[in-house]
Amino acid sequence: MSKSLLAIVPARFGSTRFPGKPLADVHGLPMVVRVMQRAQAADVFHEVLVATDDDRIAEVVARHGGQAVMTAPDCPNGTFRCFEALELGTRHRPRGRGRGERARG
Repeated sequence: MSKSLLAIVPARFGSTRFPGKPLADVHGLPMVVRVMQRAQAADVFHEVLVATDDDRIAEVVARHGGQAVMTAPDCPNGTFRCFEALELGTRHRPRGRGRGERARG
């Protein structure tokens, strides 16, 4: 069965309730990495991207073999961040790019 679904995980560092939440340690891994890996393990997505506006998050994602798409810092919520990542990722990221590389807008 061919996988044709794309997963986009929104990850914003500047939360007012829990700043840095995506990088918070969850049983030895940053939360964003744990979420990304669980999405990859689901084995239903052809690709898993992390949409973020923060270089620290993008670097952690890349170090753990993931792909991050840099989005604007003024996205009003995670839904808009995912939409922007979808537009940026498909427009600026060449097909077949290796894991761990990031697209920039």
